[in-house]
Amino acid sequence: MPTLGELIAPRRLGRDFRWLLAATWTSNLGDGIALAAAPLLIASMTSSAILVAAGAMLQFLPWLLFGLLAGAVADHHDRRRLVMLANGLRALVVVGLIGFLVTGTANVWIVLVVAFLYGTAEVFADSAGSTLLPMIVRPADLGIGNARMQAGYLVANQLAGPPLGAFLFAVGSFWPFALQVLCVALAVLLISRIARTPVPRHPERDGDPRRRATTLRAIGEGLRWLRHNAPVRTLIVIILVFNVTWAAPWGVLVLYATEYLGMGPVGYGALTTASALGGFIAVFGFGWLEQHVSFATLMRVCLSLEVLMHLGFALTTSPIVAFALMFGFGLYAFVWATISTTVRQRLVPIELQGRIASVNMIGVFGGLVIGQFLGGVIAQVWGPTAPWWFAFGGAAVTLALVWRSISHIAAAKPVIDDAEAEEIAEEPGAGGRPLID
Repeated sequence: MPTLGELIAPRRLGRDFRWLLAATWTSNLGDGIALAAAPLLIASMTSSAILVAAGAMLQFLPWLLFGLLAGAVADHHDRRRLVMLANGLRALVVVGLIGFLVTGTANVWIVLVVAFLYGTAEVFADSAGSTLLPMIVRPADLGIGNARMQAGYLVANQLAGPPLGAFLFAVGSFWPFALQVLCVALAVLLISRIARTPVPRHPERDGDPRRRATTLRAIGEGLRWLRHNAPVRTLIVIILVFNVTWAAPWGVLVLYATEYLGMGPVGYGALTTASALGGFIAVFGFGWLEQHVSFATLMRVCLSLEVLMHLGFALTTSPIVAFALMFGFGLYAFVWATISTTVRQRLVPIELQGRIASVNMIGVFGGLVIGQFLGGVIAQVWGPTAPWWFAFGGAAVTLALVWRSISHIAAAKPVIDDAEAEEIAEEPGAGGRPLID
């Protein structure tokens, strides 16, 4: 019988994967604490639905401003060091917020500025961090590797973090952010244990020095590749639109939960935790699903359940039903996130992973910014359930339009298979290709 350690991080994935997994889990715990504490902090300073939604929106807006730049930087520098530097800056930003809270000088505008600065550092951390897994595991292991990474997100960011953040906020407004700083700092230490990641090779480096890629040229190269790759391009469009519809109600979830459903701060934190419980159950079943159900079928089922979840939230007035819906959301959202990430990583060349991942994240967070702004306005004018109706209609129409395209996305041929990965890993100086431990 395999040990618990083997179940969480299989030995075949290598030592560096375990350090990466530990760093990811630790960082996600800090982010999960802030996931509940930050909206509660803003809600304690204002009753405006628009300003509450702006708190999350300004944390994600940097992806629209700096996402392409961060992807190009990640593809041309040591990605491990970039993650460490960006996470260190994130910790410093939160330390500044703690100073304002302790001295009693914090206000909603300071918190919004902090959210923007934190989000800017996060852009560079996530752009570089998303490229590490394909560099240290085989293509065939990306599914299980992403599943374990997503499990960390669910357990730390969604399951443990939010109730802990809500509890600490009830004790004192600065305590959850102090613990967040410690978690991010520990993540920097853990990521430093990964072997130095080689800078990906680029054709322009082996030719005329005058052709060395500028940042704009590197961004253009990534966008041209994406324009001619229909499966990855369509996947990113799906993610963009579904994040608009998803974020509209979730941007004001704290108001929906505390005012419409009558939950307190701890109840709101527990509501977000319910999704993590569902995802945690899905962790144990993903390996079986990957082997017995096609990715196309799983993707269609997940998106269909998303449509139904929005309808359920729009109709219910019961906290118990809301908990059940959130639990179901965790089940399918975990499967969708793991599959969509795995498909993208298998289809993108390693030297373009940063740029294409950054475009994907622009789709994710661009959708969140648009959706949260719309959600705040819709809730302000028509009430807290109106964003759910908007999400239901928008998601249903989008799913109908992309239904047939999903088969082409799931069936696309990976850019590199395991046999090629083994050969490349054995070549001297094989920087920028999967590294086999």
